[in-house]
Amino acid sequence: MAELAPQPEQLYRTMRLIRAFEERALQLVRSGEIVGGIHPYIGEEAVAVGICAALRPDDLITSTHRGHGHVLAKGADPSRMLAELCGRATGLNKGRGGSMHAADVGAGILGANAIVGAAAPIAAGAAWAAKRKGADRVVVTFFGDGALNQGVLLETMNIAALWRLPMVFVCENNGYATTMATADAVAGTAAGRAAAFGLPSVTVDGMDVEAVHATATRAVATARAGIGPTLIEAITYRYGPHHTIELKLRLSYRGEEEIQRWRQRDPLDIEAARIPAAVREQIDAEVATIIESAHEFARSSADPDPKDALEYLYATGMTGRGGTADG
Repeated sequence: MAELAPQPEQLYRTMRLIRAFEERALQLVRSGEIVGGIHPYIGEEAVAVGICAALRPDDLITSTHRGHGHVLAKGADPSRMLAELCGRATGLNKGRGGSMHAADVGAGILGANAIVGAAAPIAAGAAWAAKRKGADRVVVTFFGDGALNQGVLLETMNIAALWRLPMVFVCENNGYATTMATADAVAGTAAGRAAAFGLPSVTVDGMDVEAVHATATRAVATARAGIGPTLIEAITYRYGPHHTIELKLRLSYRGEEEIQRWRQRDPLDIEAARIPAAVREQIDAEVATIIESAHEFARSSADPDPKDALEYLYATGMTGRGGTADG
């Protein structure tokens, strides 16, 4: 039975949640409650929401260093996510993962990843396991345009195509690899790389959540049917810095005119125009309450106990070559 498409107000609500979460996170970076900074997702919300809305709860994703939007769109608790960013014991990963390593396996989130392109092979492993078990689970891996130059991503595309793994590759092309324009850093195209491995690909307007969702729905159906993976290139834009350290360094690698031109196509404004104003205002108020509650939860949560600093570093209970747990 085909699943019902999400309503515009549902899509808008999740995007608004991500936007409000990121705006609060930026405030907490400035106040020092979040140490080390973050990679803001503001402007790219339509990609995470459109893709994840096409997935089932038992489907899986792997994320990137700019992963807050993916994690929230897949269903993670915003309170525990904010606590994670603040390094609190109540965080998704007990404060040990932080901004770039948040994971929630129960929600199908195998983790964000600070290494460019490194989440792709993890997704391939999960997809291979699902296929071996005969499950119709789909795995999505998100990556940026800068990852198109990473060999591990290309290796993953190769094996995914060969084994027809139930995957969707999602390239969030925001025009910049850190501070370098994509055109100056990437030879060829995302579609060209996919074609080399016989992967079907499609380029979509990453500022329109409904366009992203429609494209993702088709790609997910293809993967679930056992036909194989698809590459989706979502053309999007981040309004803020690559990383909050830029706010101190005052880097100038793009002009204000360019940023304002993209702001005219704000994904939240595009979707807000599709729902009644009263509904939008109600959603905005509800999200504001959620974010306030999340901040209070994080603020009131305990720091991790130093006595447990060495916990969760290694897997336990594994059988080694000698047939015992410690090998």
